Amino acid sequence: METVKMEEFTSGASGRIIHLFRNIKRSVLSLTSLIRFFIFIQSFFLWFLLLLPRRRNHPPLKKKKWVFIRRRKFEDEQDALRRRELADQLQTGDGGVVSTTSLFFGSRLNALFSRSWFPVSGDVKGIVIIIHGLNEHSGRYAQFATQLTASNFGVHAIDWIGHGGSDGLHGYVPSLDHVVADTGAFLAKIKSENPAVPIFLFGHSTGGAVVLKATSYPHIKGMVEGIILTSPALRVKPAHPIVGAVAPLFSLVAPRYQFKGANKRGIPVSRDPAALVAKYSDPLVYTGPIRVRTGHEILRISSYLMRNIKSVTVPFLVLHGTADKVTDPLASQDLYNEAASPFKDIKLYDGFLHDLLFEPEREEIGQDIISWMEKKIEANYMNLEQASSLW
Repeated sequence: METVKMEEFTSGASGRIIHLFRNIKRSVLSLTSLIRFFIFIQSFFLWFLLLLPRRRNHPPLKKKKWVFIRRRKFEDEQDALRRRELADQLQTGDGGVVSTTSLFFGSRLNALFSRSWFPVSGDVKGIVIIIHGLNEHSGRYAQFATQLTASNFGVHAIDWIGHGGSDGLHGYVPSLDHVVADTGAFLAKIKSENPAVPIFLFGHSTGGAVVLKATSYPHIKGMVEGIILTSPALRVKPAHPIVGAVAPLFSLVAPRYQFKGANKRGIPVSRDPAALVAKYSDPLVYTGPIRVRTGHEILRISSYLMRNIKSVTVPFLVLHGTADKVTDPLASQDLYNEAASPFKDIKLYDGFLHDLLFEPEREEIGQDIISWMEKKIEANYMNLEQASSLW
């Protein structure tokens, strides 16, 4: 029987195409003729493109995009300038305190609004740097600053990006790592100006999470005597599981979008009605729906801190109200139980809510903080004395 020869094929389409062109070459055109034919087609196509009429009424899409970005940047800058003017006009001092405002340029060269309060006379025993919570600003801590200065502590405070009088779209935080870096840079500036003065970092809520992460870096931890955390944002959970699931994607696609479903509406943060009115009527407090990227950043930093809770070694005092429905008091208890810090304390206030320094018992809470800082300074002084006696 005569054997039929089968054509060999490669595993891919390219092999079959090669076979096809081999047949064409043998039966129709020489290789040189084929090359000339393709050159002719290419030339004809180029001439066709040159003769097409140009459409001048429609700018390229890329140009439209840059116009939109420039316009949005301009609007953000105007918004920040309006808030900065309000922040600068805010009276936050009294006769016994020297209060000043200034601009600090952060790690990304954004203009960040800062305040300071210092006693009129006498040496300061320490300096407290205040990092406020989400949606608020440094000016809200004037009463606490006055209490600190009465005990001979100096106070500095800074507004996050997108908050208070600082640069950025109101309520929008592109990355809490930027806030962490800004905190470290601001601390370094204050430390360089006051090298012999003990410095404490204070952080409320998400500001507490920022302070805790900042002091996980050795160079930042080395500049502080200790940290104070009120209602820190640990083990934060979204209002609905679907929010946590879509947050990473939406934070990339629509980072500035205001997501109403993420807000925990109707949750009181203070038992003092006057404090609530003052907070939500303050034009420098952001009261709109949380922005997608901002919400995702809070979930991200909270998750990071809980994963690394056992590696915390900085001296700290954590304070939390047991009735807080915004952040978890049990997470603060876990921080105290599991952190490796040799010098740590916890204070839980039965029935108190989220904004501890705006509760009716704010003076008592402020004094607890002052007493802890004085105890820490005294312990450090005694350690230095013991060390010097060994020399």
